[in-house]
Amino acid sequence: MNNDSTYSYVPYQMVEGESKNLRAVLMRYARNWPWFVASMAIALAAAYVYLLYQQPVYKVQASLLIKDEKKGLDQSSVLKELEIFTPKKVVDNEIEILKSYTLMDKIVSRLQLTTRYYKPTRFGYREVYEAPFRLIVEKPTPQLYESELNFAFLSDQTVDINGKVYPLNESVQTPYGRLRVFNRKPVGVNTEPVRVQVVTQTEAVTDFLKKLKAEPTSKASSVIMLTLEDAVPHRGEAMLNELIEEYNQAAIADKNKMAANTLRFIEERLALISSELASVEKDVERYKSNQGITDLGAQAQNFLATVQQNDVQMNQVKIQMSALNDLDRYLKSQSSSQGLAPATLGLADPVLLGMVNRLSELELKREQAVRTTSELNPIVQTLDGQIKETRTNITENVETMKKQLASTQQQLMANNGRMESMIRTIPAKERSLLDITRQQSIKNGLYTYLLQKREETAVSFASTISDSRTIDAARAGNLPIKPVRRFFFLVFGLLGLLLPIGVIAGRDALNNRVLRRADVEDQTQAPILGELVKNKNGEAMVIRSRSQSVLAEQIRTLRTNLQFLRTDAERSQVLLFTSSISGEGKSFISLNLGASLALTGRRTVVLEMDLRKPKLHKNLGIAHGSGISNYLIGDATVEEILRQVPGHDNYFIITSGPIPPNPAELLSTPKLTELINALKEHFDYVLIDSPPIGLVTDAQLIAPLADATLYVVRHDLTPKLYLKQLDTWYREQRFQKLNVILNAVGDGEAYYNSYGYGGYYDEKKPARTGKRA
Repeated sequence: MNNDSTYSYVPYQMVEGESKNLRAVLMRYARNWPWFVASMAIALAAAYVYLLYQQPVYKVQASLLIKDEKKGLDQSSVLKELEIFTPKKVVDNEIEILKSYTLMDKIVSRLQLTTRYYKPTRFGYREVYEAPFRLIVEKPTPQLYESELNFAFLSDQTVDINGKVYPLNESVQTPYGRLRVFNRKPVGVNTEPVRVQVVTQTEAVTDFLKKLKAEPTSKASSVIMLTLEDAVPHRGEAMLNELIEEYNQAAIADKNKMAANTLRFIEERLALISSELASVEKDVERYKSNQGITDLGAQAQNFLATVQQNDVQMNQVKIQMSALNDLDRYLKSQSSSQGLAPATLGLADPVLLGMVNRLSELELKREQAVRTTSELNPIVQTLDGQIKETRTNITENVETMKKQLASTQQQLMANNGRMESMIRTIPAKERSLLDITRQQSIKNGLYTYLLQKREETAVSFASTISDSRTIDAARAGNLPIKPVRRFFFLVFGLLGLLLPIGVIAGRDALNNRVLRRADVEDQTQAPILGELVKNKNGEAMVIRSRSQSVLAEQIRTLRTNLQFLRTDAERSQVLLFTSSISGEGKSFISLNLGASLALTGRRTVVLEMDLRKPKLHKNLGIAHGSGISNYLIGDATVEEILRQVPGHDNYFIITSGPIPPNPAELLSTPKLTELINALKEHFDYVLIDSPPIGLVTDAQLIAPLADATLYVVRHDLTPKLYLKQLDTWYREQRFQKLNVILNAVGDGEAYYNSYGYGGYYDEKKPARTGKRA
């Protein structure tokens, strides 16, 4: 036997590029397309079912126009004269007011949104806005907010609450607190059951505030778009409408505070002037009655007119002094607290009126800021400082004006002194009557003036309207915005697509078996002689004279590649077939490769050298008689154990014979060498089917007798760890011309078989020519 180890030919060795590896991976997934289709179908069905059980959420919208006009009374009213108008509204501030906790708290209380009602449907309980009854919580317990109440009406007078019967329209004590149930509609045994959930006021307000959005439609617009997302569209519409109504009422109440303060001040002054006027009129009546005066004459009238003019000036000074004193008392009484400044009737100083107007603006701004923030807010503290400074300036201005008015009063009193000296020339009766009628005229004019201003203020107070206008009332969309069906179908579809990929990838990652040609090439430098597709028919012999299957053609290719393993074309060739573990197909390959060689006219013999677990004779249906074990112990000759394979010329087999107790020892005897040498003299090819090399040592004992070793690696069966041992054997040259055969490659593994034999050969088609080798 030639032990030449200079073998350097590497048949059928391929290096796959990145594109081919990617194509191979994609083909592996494409081969499992039914799993992807099934997974996608199940995922989309799951998405459909999931959406059925999700309560839809609708978008409710309303638009509100913030008017550009100023707060307060109409400009034709008394407040125009008092000049205490406030600045324009700021849209951002109004948005914060609309989203304030205070307004939402009032809406939740008014609409009783802490109690939620659910009705059963085919897809679970769905929340409704109007239930056939109304639950009033009079005195709750903590258990009420942690439990769900199931209401079932037993009659028109009784209701079952979580298994206990209670009367309707009465206050009853339950484990959940003191409750009262009022029916809004006629109820009875046919009324659908209702599930009720009660939440705390804070929880309800906070939940609805999260769903509420208030945004301007554009930067240049004062229109605010209110948006509320709610599962019950009717409730959302009611909430937005109530929110707008409550906002308008709050704005009106805020505007009317100034008018109410002015009206209260006028009423106080009217009461004082009225009492003084009544006293003066009684004095006139009493004096004329006692003195019998009816007419003082033309001279007295002219003199009276002169005196009255001076007195009018005196009274104007008094009115101004009175207004200044009222303003001074107000400033001193309000030094430590906030409030609206009183009216400044009779004062014409523009500086003082401007400061009073400024004080009113600052106080109103502070009151608006306190509604949405705390008093510790920097804005509120800044306003407090400005208010304090303005009060100080007003006080200083008042003191200055009082000094000026005092000087004017002294001058007028001096004029009165001169007038009194002139009056002494008039009879005492006429002079006394003149004094009394003069006071009567002054008080009467002031009283008339205050009555007029009171009526104007009352009319403005009653006709105050909000500075906002509802453009579009709340309305809900026809289609729900949540859940987004496309999104969920997309997500579930992606999950359905990724699940098979993950399963396949996970299985490949956890699988320690050979799955692709690259696994072999990465682990060992041993050349790959050929590769065979999986035998789907299950037949032991696939090589026939006219066989045109892919597998048969690949075996013929393997037969052709054997010529590269020869060192001498004239000598017979001994081929050893082995593998890592049992079941990798070495017996199938050796049997069919021998049949293929025999079809070319070469005498071939196959040896069933697996003395531990023989399979060849079973595959060929040959009786188990004398065989190799008999020859090795000297009980038979070569002629006695040599048999012809049924249906094949030039093809013979030597079976294993009876299974011996010591196969390894038998294979170590010189008889084995004699057997191989004897067969080489009569046959062109001697094929040895040996046991798996990874389990027993038999193959290594036979290896020195073989010219070449064909190591069978089976797809998805051979463990990868054996490939490293295979590489060691190859490097150490323990086996002559060690080559690898890839077996049982699947049809879809395009990275194994890239020739597509099925396009050229088909077993179902009749052969065009005669006998095919």
